[in-house]
Amino acid sequence: MIEAVYDVTIRDESIRLGQFLKLANLIESGAEAKEVIADGLVTVNDEVETRRGRQLAIGDVVSVGGMSVRVASESDEQPAP
Repeated sequence: MIEAVYDVTIRDESIRLGQFLKLANLIESGAEAKEVIADGLVTVNDEVETRRGRQLAIGDVVSVGGMSVRVASESDEQPAP
Protein backbone atom coordinates (compact mmCIF):
# COMPACT_ATOMS: atom_id res chain seq x y z
CA MET A 1 0.00 0.00 0.00
CA ILE A 2 1.37 3.40 -0.99
CA GLU A 3 1.30 6.05 1.71
CA ALA A 4 0.07 9.54 0.78
CA VAL A 5 2.55 12.38 1.24
CA TYR A 6 1.15 15.81 2.05
CA ASP A 7 2.91 19.12 1.39
CA VAL A 8 3.38 21.64 4.20
CA THR A 9 4.52 25.09 3.08
CA ILE A 10 7.27 26.98 4.89
CA ARG A 11 8.15 30.66 4.44
CA ASP A 12 11.94 30.35 4.45
CA GLU A 13 14.41 28.11 2.64
CA SER A 14 14.79 25.78 5.63
CA ILE A 15 13.23 24.90 8.98
CA ARG A 16 14.33 22.88 12.00
CA LEU A 17 12.85 19.40 12.37
CA GLY A 18 11.23 20.09 15.75
CA GLN A 19 9.54 23.23 14.41
CA PHE A 20 8.36 21.45 11.28
CA LEU A 21 6.77 18.61 13.24
CA LYS A 22 4.63 21.18 15.08
CA LEU A 23 3.86 23.19 11.93
CA ALA A 24 2.71 20.03 10.13
CA ASN A 25 0.56 19.02 13.12
CA LEU A 26 2.40 15.72 13.41
CA ILE A 27 2.95 16.39 17.12
CA GLU A 28 1.40 18.81 19.62
CA SER A 29 4.32 20.31 21.53
CA GLY A 30 8.05 20.86 21.57
CA ALA A 31 8.32 18.36 24.42
CA GLU A 32 6.53 15.73 22.34
CA ALA A 33 8.83 16.51 19.38
CA LYS A 34 11.88 15.98 21.58
CA GLU A 35 10.50 12.66 22.80
CA VAL A 36 9.51 11.13 19.43
CA ILE A 37 12.77 12.25 17.83
CA ALA A 38 14.89 10.86 20.70
CA ASP A 39 12.96 7.57 20.54
CA GLY A 40 13.91 7.17 16.85
CA LEU A 41 10.30 7.41 15.64
CA VAL A 42 10.97 10.16 13.07
CA THR A 43 12.49 9.65 9.65
CA VAL A 44 13.74 12.25 7.18
CA ASN A 45 13.98 10.99 3.61
CA ASP A 46 13.57 7.39 4.89
CA GLU A 47 16.44 7.64 7.40
CA VAL A 48 15.93 7.74 11.18
CA GLU A 49 16.75 11.22 12.50
CA THR A 50 17.56 11.85 16.16
CA ARG A 51 18.54 15.54 15.95
CA ARG A 52 15.68 17.90 16.77
CA GLY A 53 17.67 20.80 15.30
CA ARG A 54 18.23 19.08 11.93
CA GLN A 55 17.74 21.64 9.16
CA LEU A 56 15.14 20.55 6.64
CA ALA A 57 15.17 21.85 3.08
CA ILE A 58 12.48 22.11 0.42
CA GLY A 59 11.62 18.62 -0.82
CA ASP A 60 12.61 16.73 2.34
CA VAL A 61 10.01 14.15 3.45
CA VAL A 62 9.40 13.72 7.19
CA SER A 63 7.54 10.67 8.51
CA VAL A 64 6.22 9.89 11.97
CA GLY A 65 3.41 7.65 13.16
CA GLY A 66 2.48 6.48 9.67
CA MET A 67 2.12 10.03 8.31
CA SER A 68 4.49 11.53 5.74
CA VAL A 69 4.81 15.24 5.02
CA ARG A 70 6.98 16.99 2.42
CA VAL A 71 8.59 20.38 3.04
CA ALA A 72 7.26 22.73 0.35
CA SER A 73 7.93 26.37 -0.54
CA GLU A 74 5.26 28.96 -1.24
CA SER A 75 6.26 28.88 -4.92
CA ASP A 76 5.36 25.16 -5.03
CA GLU A 77 1.70 25.90 -4.30
CA GLN A 78 -0.65 25.37 -7.18
CA PRO A 79 -3.14 28.18 -7.89
CA ALA A 80 -6.78 27.32 -7.27
CA PRO A 81 -8.77 26.61 -10.46
